[in-house]
Amino acid sequence: MSVLWSIGGFFIVLTPIVLVHELGHFLAARQSNIRVEEFGFGLPPRALKIAEKNGTIYSLNWIPLGGFVRPAGEDDPNVEGGLAGASKRARFFVLSAGAGANMIMAFVIFWIVGLTGAPAVAISDVKPDSPAQTAGLITGDVVLEVDGVKADSSRVIADPMYAKGGQPVEMLVLRDGQEIQLTVIPRESGEYDPSTEGPIGVSLALSGGGERITRNPFEAAVSAGTYIGDYVHLFLSVPGMLIRGELSPSEARPLSIVGISQIAGQSVEATASTRDLFPVLNMIAFINVALGLTNLLPIPALDGGRILFVLIEAVRGRRIEPEREGMVHVIGMLVLLGLMVLLVVQDLVNPIVPF
Repeated sequence: MSVLWSIGGFFIVLTPIVLVHELGHFLAARQSNIRVEEFGFGLPPRALKIAEKNGTIYSLNWIPLGGFVRPAGEDDPNVEGGLAGASKRARFFVLSAGAGANMIMAFVIFWIVGLTGAPAVAISDVKPDSPAQTAGLITGDVVLEVDGVKADSSRVIADPMYAKGGQPVEMLVLRDGQEIQLTVIPRESGEYDPSTEGPIGVSLALSGGGERITRNPFEAAVSAGTYIGDYVHLFLSVPGMLIRGELSPSEARPLSIVGISQIAGQSVEATASTRDLFPVLNMIAFINVALGLTNLLPIPALDGGRILFVLIEAVRGRRIEPEREGMVHVIGMLVLLGLMVLLVVQDLVNPIVPF
C-alpha cells in the first residue's frame, strides 16, 4: 500500500507545487513583456493543444508532473521580445519568480492552517523523576500555551525548555476538559542525557482528541512567516551542522522525486486516515519552501545558476557570451541528471518508507 500512497502523494502534493512554480515564471514573463511560446500542463510529449492566445500555446502533456514554461529566446539575446534579450532586472525577476511563487504558496497554506487551527501537541510520555513529573504533567495533557505563547507546534514547547535551563517555564495544559496552569523548571545542559530525553523528560505527539490551536488573521500571518523563516534557517544551517557533527549524512541525505513522493505519500495517508487536512497541507507548504530554496542555489541549469550569470553581468558591466553560458548550463544539466539517477536508485534501494 505504501507504493500506492507514494503515487498519490506524487499527484496530490508534487504536481500542484511544480505547476505553481512554473506559473510564477509565466506571470513574471507576461508582466515583463517577455514573449512566452508555450505554457504546458504536465511535461512533454504533448497530448493536446488546449488553446493559443496572444502568441502563447497552452498545452496538455502526457507526463503528469506540474508544468513548464517555454519563453522565447531563452538563451539567444538576438530574439526580439525573448528572455535572454530582456533587461537584467527583467531577467532577474522572471528567473526568481518561480521560487517566489512557491514561497507565496507556502505562506498562504501556513496562514490557512493558522486560521483553521493546527493540531494541538499532547504529552505522550513522562519520564520518572523528571522535571515534568515534578511539575505535575501527566500523559495525555494537551499543551495549550508555553510562557504565554500558543503551542501550535512542538518547537514552541521545546525551544524555551532548552533555552531556560534552571528557570521556571509556565505551561497551560488541558486535562479532562479543564485548563490547568503548571510551572516546570527544565534541567540545564549536562544534567541529563540528550540521547535519551530532553530538558524536562517528556515525549510529544499530536493530540488525537480534536483540540486545536487557532489564531486570528494577524497572528496566523506572523506564524506563517515564522514557519518559513525557521525552514530557511534550517536549510542554510545544514552544511554547518554536518561539519560540526550535529547532523549525520543519513539525516541530511538529498532525496529524489521518489523519496519526496514517499514522504508526501505518508502525509496523504495520514490525512486520509484522520480526515484532517493538516498533515498534507503542512507537507505541501514545506516542499514549496524546499523547492523554492533549492532552485535558487547557484548551480548551472537551475534558476539560481541563471540568476548568477545575471549578477555577474551586472558586476562586470557586460554579459558573458551566450554560447559559453549555454554550455555551462548544458554541462550542469547533465550533471544534475546523473545525480538524479543516483538519487532515484538510492531511494529505491534504501527507501524512506519501506515497501
